[in-house]
Amino acid sequence: MTIAPDDARQQDTSRHYQAMRDLLDSIDDTLPGKFEITKEGIVHSMMAPVGPHELTLLHLRKRLEKVMPEENVAHTGEPDLEDESEGILRRPDLMVIALADMEVPGTFDPRTLIAAVEVVSRSNPDNDWVGKTRDYPLMGIPTYAIFDPRTATGAVFTDIHPTPTGPRYATRKDFVYGEDVTIADWTISTKDLPRYDQ
Repeated sequence: MTIAPDDARQQDTSRHYQAMRDLLDSIDDTLPGKFEITKEGIVHSMMAPVGPHELTLLHLRKRLEKVMPEENVAHTGEPDLEDESEGILRRPDLMVIALADMEVPGTFDPRTLIAAVEVVSRSNPDNDWVGKTRDYPLMGIPTYAIFDPRTATGAVFTDIHPTPTGPRYATRKDFVYGEDVTIADWTISTKDLPRYDQ
C-alpha cells in the first residue's frame, strides 16, 4: 500500500496525539492541575484558582447569560474540547454553547462552540495570549475573548481566515476594563471586573 506524504503526516500526528492522550488518561486524578494538548505538546496549568480569576469568570458567565437567549449557556467546567484531526485538547475557562450541543457523550466538538473565553492566568499568560490564539482558530472556534486581570485589558478575536500556517483570526478588537465588549452576538459590560494584586 502506498501512503501519500499528507497521509503519512496525518498518521504521525494521530499517533503522536494518541500517545499524549493515553498519557493524560493514565495520570488523570493523580496529579493536581489541568492538562491540555496543544500543537506544541502538553501544557500543565497548576490550578490553584485565585479569587480574581474565579470572580471574573462568575461575572462574565452571569453577564453573558443575562443577554443571551435561554437555549445558549455560558458554561464553565468540563468536559474538554477535542479536535483529534488537529491533535488538540483544550478546556476553555468559559464556553458559550447551545444547550443542545452539550448533549453529547465525552468531549465537546469545538466547532459547535459560539465562543471561547479565557481569563489570563498570572503564572502562564502566553498559554492564553499565544497558544490559544493559534489553537482555537485551528479548532474552528469562531470567537475567542481574552480578559487579562494583570493589566485590566483584553481582546476579542474573530473572522477565521486561511494563512500559510493554517487558519488564524483576522480581526482583533482590544478593550480596557470599563468598556463594553461584544462577544459573538452579545454585548456586556467589563465594569468592575477584578484585577490581580500588583
